[in-house]
Parts: sequence; C-alpha cells; structure tokens
Amino acid sequence: MDKQCFFSINYGMYIISSVNGDRLNGQIANTVFQVTADPPQLAVAINVKNLTHEYIKKSRVFTVSVLDKQAPMTLIGLFGFKSGKDVDKFKEIKYRTGITKAPVVLEHTTGYFECELVSSQQVGTHTLFIGRVIEAQKLSEGEPMTYGYYHEVKKGKSPENAPTYMK
Repeated sequence: MDKQCFFSINYGMYIISSVNGDRLNGQIANTVFQVTADPPQLAVAINVKNLTHEYIKKSRVFTVSVLDKQAPMTLIGLFGFKSGKDVDKFKEIKYRTGITKAPVVLEHTTGYFECELVSSQQVGTHTLFIGRVIEAQKLSEGEPMTYGYYHEVKKGKSPENAPTYMK
C-alpha cells in the first residue's frame, strides 16, 4: 500500500481546545469537517491518549481554531508536539474563553467555532466527536493553512498520535 496517497486528501490545520474545570488544553488536529448545515455540526477526530480527548469527554465542549497559513512552527510545535500534562499551552498565547468556557486561540487563526458535544464514536485509536456549533466567527482575511502546505512548505511532521502519522 502506498501510504503517501493519504497526503492527497485535503486537510486543514486546526487547534482543538477544551476545558476541564479551570484547566485549559488544546492540540493540533487535521481531521475536522462539517457534518450538517441545519443544525450546523462539526466532527473532529482526537486520539484517545491525548489530554484534549479527556477534556472533551468530561466537559462535552470543544473549540476549533482555524490556523492561518502564516502560523509559525513554534505555535504548531507547542500545540502539536507538547503535552498539556507537562506544559501550560495557553500561558503565553493570545486567547479568550468563549460561551462554552473553552479557549479560543486568537493569534495566527482565521476564525473559530465553538461546539457542544452531541455524540461520539470510537474509531480505533481515535474518537470522532460530533459537536453542534453554537458560535462561529471569522477573525481575519488570512488564508487557512492546509495539511499539504504544512508538510510541503513548512516541512512539518506528523506526531505519533496523529491519524496521518507514518513511521
């Protein structure tokens, strides 16, 4: 099987965030898609080993911050290659808490969605969380980053817990 073929599927780059009491966490994800228009719903795939997964299950809310094409690798590295168990990812970045109390990343993002969990489905190493969008806002005219751009131009890698990880 030519696993490189998976890179031909068009993905975006997002920061998925959630809340657990007064603790915040977020992670990079590339698997986000709109499921329905009425009511508006999004689906995200999150690895069961990730802290964000635990927070979404407990709080039943999540946000999707859409990364701008110009987002620096330091931001992607913070949310994609570090664990919220070891570092406060929101300590030095610009964000606000939304209606759901989950954090919305405001720097290097083109917009965001706030979601309340309506269902979930275990799919092997990941859970597919489906959320009803309760708020959305476009933040800039910037161009959203694609996963292809992240790999081809920024020379980014996939962490082991990503659905697109290849050894």
